Amino acid sequence: MENMLLWLIFFTPGWTLIAGSEMEQDFIWHLRRVPRIVSERTFHLTSPAFQADAKMMVNTVCGIECQKELPTPSLSELENYLSYETVFENGTRTLTRVKVQDLVLEPTQNITTKGASVRRKRQVYGTDSRFSILDKRFLTNFPFSTAVKLSTGCSGILISPQHVLTAAHCVHDGRDYVKGSKKLRVGLLKMRNKGGGKKRRGSKRSRREASGDRRESTREHLQERAKGGRRRKQSGRGQRASEGRPSFQWTRVKNTHIPKGWARGGSGDAALDYDYALLELKRAHKKKYMELGISPTIKKMPGGMIHFSGFDSDRADQLVYRFCSVSDESSDLLYQYCDAESGSTGSGVYLRLKDPDKKNWKRKIIAVYSGHQWVDVHGVQKDYNVAVRITPLKYAQICLWIHGNDANCAYG
Repeated sequence: MENMLLWLIFFTPGWTLIAGSEMEQDFIWHLRRVPRIVSERTFHLTSPAFQADAKMMVNTVCGIECQKELPTPSLSELENYLSYETVFENGTRTLTRVKVQDLVLEPTQNITTKGASVRRKRQVYGTDSRFSILDKRFLTNFPFSTAVKLSTGCSGILISPQHVLTAAHCVHDGRDYVKGSKKLRVGLLKMRNKGGGKKRRGSKRSRREASGDRRESTREHLQERAKGGRRRKQSGRGQRASEGRPSFQWTRVKNTHIPKGWARGGSGDAALDYDYALLELKRAHKKKYMELGISPTIKKMPGGMIHFSGFDSDRADQLVYRFCSVSDESSDLLYQYCDAESGSTGSGVYLRLKDPDKKNWKRKIIAVYSGHQWVDVHGVQKDYNVAVRITPLKYAQICLWIHGNDANCAYG
C-alpha cells in the first residue's frame, strides 16, 4: 500500500485535485533575474575552537507578525549578512566580504495568507504521516538518492557533483563551530552488500595476493560473519527488507561556507533566516543531484504542499520521506507541521513544477528544513517546524559558493 502511494506521488503529473488549466498557468518554474553577489575582499581569521554542541542558539525567533514590523534592511546590512565564513578541513578560517548589485529594495511584506494554528507540543503532530523508504527501487534512485547524512547527525541534499546544502546549525551554533565539524564527513546512500560485509579496499592484484593466504582469508571471513550477526541483532525491529537497508559511502568535506547572518560570533544571536550552509566535498560523486530553485509563494505550490527526505533520529538506518502542507509563510521562512524528528534538519525542501521550455515536470530545492521552533505569531508564542526559504539573494549567494563567481548565477 505504501509503495503504491509513493508511485502515485512521484509519477502522477501534478495534483489531480487542481484543475488542469489552473495548473498550466500557475505551477511553472518561472526564471527570473536575480541580484548579483560579488566577492570583494577575503580576510584570514583565527581558527575556530570547534567546541560547540550540535544545537541551535536561537533564543527567540521573530515570527510572522514580528517580521511584518521590522524595517526593510539596508543594502549595507544585507551585504553584512551575506558576507560569509569559510572553514577548511585543516581548521583554518576566512571571512569574505561581498557586494550586492542590481538589487531593488522593497518594503518588507507579510505574505501570509492563513491564520495561526493552535499551540502544539511535538515535532510529530497527531498521526505520524512519515514514510520510511525501504524499497531499493526508490532508495537508490532520484529524488531519494540525493539525500545525504552528516557525521554531526543532520541531513543534507546534493545540489551539484561536489556540493551539499544543509542547515548552518548542523555545523555552527551561531557562535562557534560544533564538535566534530573540523573533520566533517558526508554519507552518500548506497545499498548494503547482501552478506552484510564491507568491500575490501585495495587493487585487484593485492586482493588476489591476499586470497592466497587461506588462514588469513578464513579469519577475515569469520570476522565478517560475526559483524553481520551483530548488525542483524542490533537492527531489532526487523522492519527492513533483507536487501533494503541502506549504508553510506562516507566522504570528507573540503570546506564549509556559512553566511554571517548566522555565524555572528559574540556580536548577537544567530538569525534563523540564515540557517543554511554549503559543504564542498573532497571527491566528486556520480549521483544525480537536485537543482536549486527560488521559493514561490504558497499559492504557487501545487496543493500548498512541500516534500523533503532526511534521516530522522528515531528511525535508525532509514531514509524518511514526508509531503505536507505549508501553514504560513513570511518573506524568509515557511511555517508548517510536517512530521519530522531531529536528524532530519538540514534536509532539502523541494517542489515539483513544470519546466516552461521542455514542458516536463522538474524538482528543485526551494528551502532548507531548519527544525522545530517557537515563534511569535500575533503576539503569542506558537510552535512550528520551520524551513528557510531560498530567496533570490540566497540563491545568488549559494550559486556564488558553488561556482566561485557570479557568471552562471544571473537567473534562478
